Amino acid sequence: MWRYVARRVGLVIPTALGILVAVFFLIRLIPGDPARVIAGERATTEQVEAIRHELGLDQPLPVQFWRFLGGVLQGDLGKSIQSKVPVVEELLDRYPATIELTLAAMLLATVVGVLVGIISAVYRNTLLDWGSMTLALLGVSMPVFWLGLVLLMVFAVDLRWLPAAGRVDPRLGWRGATDFVFFEMLLRGQWTVFVDAFRHLVLPAVALASIPLSIIARMTRSTILEVLGLDYVRTARAKGLSERVVIFKHVLRNALLPVVTITGLEVGLLLGGAVLTETVFSWPGIGRYIVLAIYARDYPVVQGGILLIALAFVVVNLVVDLLYAVIDPRIRYA
Repeated sequence: MWRYVARRVGLVIPTALGILVAVFFLIRLIPGDPARVIAGERATTEQVEAIRHELGLDQPLPVQFWRFLGGVLQGDLGKSIQSKVPVVEELLDRYPATIELTLAAMLLATVVGVLVGIISAVYRNTLLDWGSMTLALLGVSMPVFWLGLVLLMVFAVDLRWLPAAGRVDPRLGWRGATDFVFFEMLLRGQWTVFVDAFRHLVLPAVALASIPLSIIARMTRSTILEVLGLDYVRTARAKGLSERVVIFKHVLRNALLPVVTITGLEVGLLLGGAVLTETVFSWPGIGRYIVLAIYARDYPVVQGGILLIALAFVVVNLVVDLLYAVIDPRIRYA
C-alpha cells in the first residue's frame, strides 16, 4: 500500500515538470506584449524596452524558463506584472472561493446524480427513466457559460430571487478570519451572512454542476443495470430481501467504483471549468483571476494559476485511486 502511494507521489514530479514546461511556453504563444500593455499605446519604444528589461522579457526563453523553474522550486511564482504583488499571495487569497464553489458543485452533482441514476435504473424503460435520461442528455450538451447566462437572466434579473454576482453582500460588512466565507459563517453561526453566502453560491454551483451531474447519473444507471443482472443479486432477492436492501446494500457498493472514478476526474475538470463560471458570475476565484491575467498578458499569474489547478487535479486523482480499496476491500495495491 505505502509502496504504491510512494510510487504515485513520485510520479507527481515528472508530471509537474511537464506542466511547467507546457504552461511556460504555451502562454508565450498568445499574441501581445505585456510590456506594451503596461506602458500603454502612447509609450515610446524606449519606454517599452525599459519595461521589458525590468521584467526580464528581453532574455532568451531558456534563461527565462530557468529563472521561473528556480523560483517554483523555492515556492516563489514571481510577482504579478499588473499589481506587483507576489502571485502566491494573490492565489491564496482567491483559492478559497474556487474551492467552495467546486465543492458545492461536486456535492450537488454527486448526490443528485447518484439518486437520479438509481431511480432511473430501478424504474428502467418507464416514463421516469426516459425523462431522467433526457434531462441528463440536455445537461451534458449545454455549454456551462450558456447555462450560466440563462440562469443569471431568469433567476437574478427577471425573477430577482437570487443575487447575480459576488460571494456576499458587501453591505453586511462581513470580515472573517479566513476567506472560506460559507464554511466559516456556518461554523460561527452567523446565519445572516451564511444565508446570504448560500444565496450567492446557488446559481454558479448549479451551472458548474450541470455537466458532471448528467455524467454521474448516466454512469450510475448503466453500472447498476449491469450489477442487477449478476448471480449474487438474484440470490439476495431469492432470500426474500426487500428491493431497498438489495439496491443499497448489495448493488450500490459494487456499482460505485466507476462512479468514483468519474467523480474524481470531474473534480479536476470542475477546477478548470470554473474559469467560465466564475467569469459569468463575477465569482472572485482563481478562474476569473486567470482570465483577467490572460487579457493583461500577466505571465506569472497565468503560469502560477494553471500550475496550481493542474497539481490539484493530480492530487485528486491520487486520492480517488486510494479510495478504491476503501470501497472494495477485494482490491489490493502491490
